[in-house]
Amino acid sequence: MESAGIRSRSIRFSIIAIAVLLRRTARCQNTAIELPGCRAHAMDLAQFGGVGDGIASNTNAFRDAIANLSCYASDGGSMLVVPAGRWLTGPFNITASHFTLYLEENAEILASTDIDEYPIVAPLPSYGRGRDTPGGRYSNFIWGSNLTDVIITGQNGTINGQGQFWWDKFHKKELNSTRGYLLELMFSEYIVISNLTFVNSSAWNLHPIYCNNVIISGVTVLAPVDSPNTDGINPDSCSNVLIEDSFVVSGDDCIAIKSGWDEYGISFGRPSEHILIRRFSCISPDSAVIALGSEMSGGIQDVRAENIVAINSESAVRIKTGAGRGGFVRDIFVRGVTLHTMKYVFWITGNYGDHPDDKWDPEALPEITRINYSDIFAENVTMAARLEGIENDTFTDICISNVTLGLSAKPKKVQWSCALVEGQSSDVSPRACDELPEMGTPCAYPPDLMPIEHVKVGWCNSY
Repeated sequence: MESAGIRSRSIRFSIIAIAVLLRRTARCQNTAIELPGCRAHAMDLAQFGGVGDGIASNTNAFRDAIANLSCYASDGGSMLVVPAGRWLTGPFNITASHFTLYLEENAEILASTDIDEYPIVAPLPSYGRGRDTPGGRYSNFIWGSNLTDVIITGQNGTINGQGQFWWDKFHKKELNSTRGYLLELMFSEYIVISNLTFVNSSAWNLHPIYCNNVIISGVTVLAPVDSPNTDGINPDSCSNVLIEDSFVVSGDDCIAIKSGWDEYGISFGRPSEHILIRRFSCISPDSAVIALGSEMSGGIQDVRAENIVAINSESAVRIKTGAGRGGFVRDIFVRGVTLHTMKYVFWITGNYGDHPDDKWDPEALPEITRINYSDIFAENVTMAARLEGIENDTFTDICISNVTLGLSAKPKKVQWSCALVEGQSSDVSPRACDELPEMGTPCAYPPDLMPIEHVKVGWCNSY
């Protein structure tokens, strides 16, 4: 029996069942946790006075709808449907667990450009300050904390940050606080973001932070390639993350894996780990396809990426770190990469500065080890690699194998620039630097499945 005010809908959408990684001392064991395909209660935004004309404000409609549907978290969960139309709104907080935000085909949520609708909130504890400026930051557009089982999905609807407003203010130095992000979920678990388009974020687009068991599947992220800091997907101090079947065009890194900034990240101590990226495409002329860091002070480990395609990007995989970062980047495995028009294919930066304040410790040196790249084809490459460690902190066990790089019409004279790194290579053209001698042994790629790969696709046929 449906509650009063709940009307039936016929909606077909895919939900993911997540396999959860549970650590038991030195062994990993799998426990399947299945998110429910159907919610017991569903309502659409129009029932709360929403108007999808792109002009009327729906700030109160979104907040009222989510507050109402939060009542059903322990009664089969709930879903808010955003119908076709253009729904202008200020920022809103997802407060309900066991909740789905569903955008129908041709539905577009538009972020308000009234700066007064964005309150200043505290900085993230693993960063200690805003990323753009000291102090706090403007509210994210869509955000939530301490949630379980939240799904943000649809029929390829759009969430539009209307970022030009923020980019102009950023370039003119008119902002006294850090820009918020388009979607940020904190301290949450069992999160699915799928089948949506995210455009023109004020800064980073998708930012799960301090989360467990996150799937991002079938999303498109778009921003002008000259827009400032519009990273596509940034898992940050998260465990068990799957990013698949997605496409990003951005003004910064397409994917950036992070874990906190200098002394704040070291103190918070929560790594990003057990992350799988597959079937992913990127365009980013001034940044990386996949970046590790630069904020990596809580550590990054057990990252796998395969079946990656990139066009016109600055670097394929870039590790960004430096003295003061501490932490580690280890057990990184990348294979099956196809690239066209690249400045650098491999780039490890050990002199990345940009510290939050003057309290960082220059003796906090990062550990960079067990980095593996294999089965990579690229054309129109300017320079094969820049691999730069840190004095008294050599980056070790770097392996590169089965790589063919076609050079651009005006390549760099020196194709491999290596310093303070150690490792090996196999079947690499042009030949790798002396620090990575030819050993004739292909780089390893773990044969086992990651726990997050144990997924099932379910269907909900009616509401």
